[in-house]
Amino acid sequence: MASLALVAMLAVPASAQDVVARIGTTPQRAAMPGVAGPFNPSPARAALGRQAFFDARLSEPAGTSCASCHHPAKAFSGNHGSRIGVPLGSRPGLLGVRNTPSALYTAYVPPLLFYQDDDAPAPTPFGGLFADGRADDVPALVRHPLLDPNEMHNRSLDAVAAKLCGAPYADGLKREFGPKALDTTAGAIAALGKTMESFLQSREMAPFSSRYDAWVQGKATFSPQELRGLKLFKNPDKGNCASCHKFNETSSNPARSMFTDYGFDAIGVPRNRALPATRDAKYFDTGLCATASANKWPDSGQWCGYFRTPSLRNVAVRERWMHNGVFTTLRDAVAFYATRSIEPERWYRKGELFDDLPERYRGNVNAATLPYNRRKGMQPALDDDEIDAIVAFLRTLTDAPWAGRQ
Repeated sequence: MASLALVAMLAVPASAQDVVARIGTTPQRAAMPGVAGPFNPSPARAALGRQAFFDARLSEPAGTSCASCHHPAKAFSGNHGSRIGVPLGSRPGLLGVRNTPSALYTAYVPPLLFYQDDDAPAPTPFGGLFADGRADDVPALVRHPLLDPNEMHNRSLDAVAAKLCGAPYADGLKREFGPKALDTTAGAIAALGKTMESFLQSREMAPFSSRYDAWVQGKATFSPQELRGLKLFKNPDKGNCASCHKFNETSSNPARSMFTDYGFDAIGVPRNRALPATRDAKYFDTGLCATASANKWPDSGQWCGYFRTPSLRNVAVRERWMHNGVFTTLRDAVAFYATRSIEPERWYRKGELFDDLPERYRGNVNAATLPYNRRKGMQPALDDDEIDAIVAFLRTLTDAPWAGRQ
């Protein structure tokens, strides 16, 4: 877990020159990347990316677009009509493996890197897109859902390129990238990635219009309960939420309040037994360790159970919570943090701690940091009223277009 020194480092730009080592193939940097943006994407490219984002022809069979799961009415999250915590794919009966994250603010996520804070005993990973950090940028990201058999199910990038050639915005892609841009698969996929990147950098996808943003600017007030929730959120002896979900309430730059440090943590969420995959007792989603193995990190097993800390912006608009969609309410998600180890029977079947990880990896789960460091018989770090106050504060992070949907 990163220390508060990380906040100061966020203002320091990163470059190729600050790579001090490599852990496997992943760079270790002397400083955390600076705050991303401000972005100024080409309006033409962003418009093309938006068309592609909503293009249901890009799945196999046709009918599922990026927006099917990242639905604009749900703050660009949602699970494509699924009610069990992970999204429906393009083929009947098939499901993705993780709860759909919001696509909002994607442009602010840094590439995967290692960084060693002054207080940290060893370098730790940050960044990367997806919950397991496996893609460094949007052009790399878009290939995954397009080719995933449980999601958009295209057989190959060649098949995607052929669909782009027949898309109603094909002429727009040629105008933007050249008349031969779609002549090769590589050219077509590169054009798609660049337009998607521009769309995700657009103001629509980073509105910064929450009541929290207005409050920082002195244009809104919080209720007593919301102010109490904010204090509990920050208090290292109570919620301790801000140790990972970092923000800067004194900065006029809203990008300094992304409510994440982009780090990874293993919190041991309960198994979502509604997922068909979990009928196989040997099935587990172990998160970051797959990326660790692919990037040749030493002892990749030490990262099993870790998932990237998501931004809490628009968290109250989610359909489900946690990477496996196990929780149906935001309050349950907050209460879990406070009572996980005190009341294991409340969260885990038969009280078996960390049951969504193989036993050999359960020691990876964070049991040292408050509020996780409680034991049965101890008082929780947060009582019911305090949990309600934190939830009230989290609702202030909802951007204006979705404020009525919480």
